[in-house]
Amino acid sequence: MTETPAPMDSGEVRINALEPWPDTVDWRPVSHDLIWVELVRLAILLVIMLGAMVAGWVLVDHWIFGVGLGLVLLFGVWRAIVIGRAVRAWGYAERERDLLVRHGLLVRRLSIVPYARMQFVDVTAGPLERSFDLATVQLHTAAAASDAKVPGLRPAEASRLRDRLTALGADRAEGL
Repeated sequence: MTETPAPMDSGEVRINALEPWPDTVDWRPVSHDLIWVELVRLAILLVIMLGAMVAGWVLVDHWIFGVGLGLVLLFGVWRAIVIGRAVRAWGYAERERDLLVRHGLLVRRLSIVPYARMQFVDVTAGPLERSFDLATVQLHTAAAASDAKVPGLRPAEASRLRDRLTALGADRAEGL
């Protein structure tokens, strides 16, 4: 049972800590092309695993490799279904003092990174991401556990976000 946000005396809305996707935030989704990137990565992994199973089955001729082949195929179908939902769960929101990043299906994760805590911001794009015109923005803080990343952004949006975060981080750090 989810708790409805109740107004506080000051007019603010109380948010349930167990509900990691607050409705009071304007979430921006990542590109749905990230689904294709993840599906290609899955396909590469499946080809390697299926090749190993087939090679083992041919060389050893034991039924266990047939079972392994079936399990790998089952895993591939399950993972392909989950990838679409997982990518749609990613989102980020820029607020006045911090950046929120959400992701996860079974275990939902909400990372809140204050601009003043950011040390530097990376924009990366591997060959597969570049082929789909995507990039990843990675935020680094002093505590590695509080780092956050936003994958599946168009390069122009990734550059805009990097520049904004860098400028806000520098402004907030000067006030410390």
